Amino acid sequence: MNVWKFYNITHREHIICNPTSTQKLDELIALLRLAPEARVLDIATGKAEFLIRLAEKYGVEGVGVDLSPYCVSDAKEKHRRRVPDADLAFLEMDGADYAPDAPESFDLAACIGASWIYGGHHGTLEALRQMAAPGAWVVVGEPYWRQEPSKAYLEAVGEDRGAYGMHHENAEVGRELGLELVYTLVSSQDDWDRYEGLQWYAAVAWAVGHPDDPDVDEVLERVRKGREIYLRWGRETMGWAIYVFKKGRPRD
Repeated sequence: MNVWKFYNITHREHIICNPTSTQKLDELIALLRLAPEARVLDIATGKAEFLIRLAEKYGVEGVGVDLSPYCVSDAKEKHRRRVPDADLAFLEMDGADYAPDAPESFDLAACIGASWIYGGHHGTLEALRQMAAPGAWVVVGEPYWRQEPSKAYLEAVGEDRGAYGMHHENAEVGRELGLELVYTLVSSQDDWDRYEGLQWYAAVAWAVGHPDDPDVDEVLERVRKGREIYLRWGRETMGWAIYVFKKGRPRD
C-alpha cells in the first residue's frame, strides 16, 4: 500500500508525529527566542505543528517541506485556520531536493525526526548547517540507542547497529561539524508509549470505520508487528531526543 496513506492512517491521532510531547515542543520554542522577521526552514514538517507554533509565538516566516500529500494538506489547512496572515509556504517534495534561494540564509534550520532524508544524522546536520545563517539555530530530532540492541531486534526492524548512535555520539557529530550543542529534549517513556500507542489506536479505529478498504488487513498486520517489536525490544532499547545546536559566527 502507499506509504503515505499508511502513515496518515496511523498518525491520525497525533498532534506531533514524533515521540515527544507538546510540553517539550513549547519548551523548545520558548528557548529559541526568534525575532519576528526570522526565517525558518522545517524539513519533513509533517503536520507543521512546530512551524505553526513558531508563527503563533514569534510571527516568523518560514518554509515547510514534506513528501506526504496528506501532511502538506493538513499543514496548509492548519495555516489557514490558525495563522492565516503568517508568511508560510508548504512544499510537497523530497526534502533532499530542496535548495534555498541563497545558502546560509535561515535563522533556524530544522529536521525533527526524519534524518533518513539525508542518509542519517551526520548528513542531516551537514545539510542543515549549510542552509543555516551564521549564529543560527540547527535543530534535529534523532533516535539513539539506550543500550546495545540485540541481534533479534535488529533483524526484526531491518536495521544495522550503525544506523544510530548513542546519545553522546549524536551530540559529538554536531561538534565535529562545528556546531555547539546547547540543549537536548530527551523523550520519556510516556512520550514513547503515547507515540506508539496512538498508532495502534488509530489503526483499529480506522479499520472499524473502513471495513471494505482493500488495505485493511495490511494496515492491521503491520501495526501488530510494530507493536510486538516495540513491546518486546524497542521500548527498552531505543531512545529519541531533539538536539538544539548553535552554528558559530565566522571569525574576523
